Amino acid sequence: MRFLLLGYTEMNILIIGSGGREHALAWKIKQSRHCDDLYVAPGNAGSATVAQNVPIGVEDFDQLGQFARDKNIDLIVVGPEGALVNGIRDYFEADPSLNKILMVGPGKSGARLEGSKDFSKQFMVRNGIPTGKAKTFVASQLNEAYSYIDNLKPPIVLKADGLAAGKGVVISPTVAEAKNTIREMLEDKKFGEASTKVLIEEFLDGIELSVFVMTDGKNYAILPEAKDYKRIGDNDTGPNTGGMGAVSPVVFADAAFMKKVEEKVIKPTIAGLGKENIPYKGFVFIGLMNINGEPFVIEYNARMGDPETQVVLPRIDTDFVELLVATAKGELTSGPVPQKNEVAMTVVMVAKGYPESYEKGKVIDGLSKVKDGIVFHAGTKNNGNEVVTNGGRVLAVTGIGTSLVDASAKAYSAVSSIRWDGLYFRKDIGNDLNKWAGSLS
Repeated sequence: MRFLLLGYTEMNILIIGSGGREHALAWKIKQSRHCDDLYVAPGNAGSATVAQNVPIGVEDFDQLGQFARDKNIDLIVVGPEGALVNGIRDYFEADPSLNKILMVGPGKSGARLEGSKDFSKQFMVRNGIPTGKAKTFVASQLNEAYSYIDNLKPPIVLKADGLAAGKGVVISPTVAEAKNTIREMLEDKKFGEASTKVLIEEFLDGIELSVFVMTDGKNYAILPEAKDYKRIGDNDTGPNTGGMGAVSPVVFADAAFMKKVEEKVIKPTIAGLGKENIPYKGFVFIGLMNINGEPFVIEYNARMGDPETQVVLPRIDTDFVELLVATAKGELTSGPVPQKNEVAMTVVMVAKGYPESYEKGKVIDGLSKVKDGIVFHAGTKNNGNEVVTNGGRVLAVTGIGTSLVDASAKAYSAVSSIRWDGLYFRKDIGNDLNKWAGSLS
């Protein structure tokens, strides 16, 4: 891949966010020959080992702007969706003292791909992108929603329109449960303002995966794909979470399938952004279903996934900062990014009670004993000389190997070294791919 780049040799870089995704971004960016000073706002105990944490909230745009001025920041990488949907790019672009800073992440207009499921679905329909049929309802249309559900074959998918931390999708196995759930979402505001509008969507029966691209609004770079595991329990049971693990590459996403993804999804997505005058310089996360070898889009996100970032970035075999700069400057060249011929698997370790209520402040032991895996911190903080839990998803432990079996063994070996009171993790990440494991060797 060629870059019409740099003009920069060493850069001061600011990553915005505090999760496992941001620790992984910092870990990868720090390896670049172009990285000088690296900051993460607000960061966590893990990012503090590779960068300087800055105690500024992800949506405190005034303070982030002042910090960027003070530290002569050259490049900003925005991790979480909230800052994007609420307009961090728009804020920086409106300020003459900040608008020359390169930024990876779309403005409010582009972030609607994630911020509104209704907008996103209509965008797909307008631009001929394969997706499931859906209709949107508000609270005053509850009876109409019930009638619509009556005409669907279960299972039935219900999606909160707005941001719900990855938990706003409910798959109801029966008509009765779907009706009760949409009432809870619309009338009881189960997901707060996010469920002011709810999409009722046909269930797509296939194998799920995620494809990631970086785009400058004209061209695109295709990153390694990943498969994540959303349900809290083994064998995909229990409620949805923000993600309990991930694997890359995805063995059932062969070259023929990925060519279909590029032609039927990626190209019309980027063309649609241009046609609708939506500027976009950042990541597009495409949640897909592989149905008999054909790609159907479930959702877009306007940023990298978490925990998918923790398996995607270790497999990128090029200078990541050069990719980021090319994206921000509008100098990308379309095509796949060079990838390492390795398998990466991540196991997420969570606090007891997650995704419902959970306790914080539990001391984490054994981090120094990890030999085989990479430990990416998510919900952690330093408390004196100790690292303690500070979120629901606490750590994402990545194993890298020559095969899925090898990567899994390394990830779970690392997990076994770590302890805190009440920790939980899934024991079956990647097991559903074992029937293809030989082809990952």
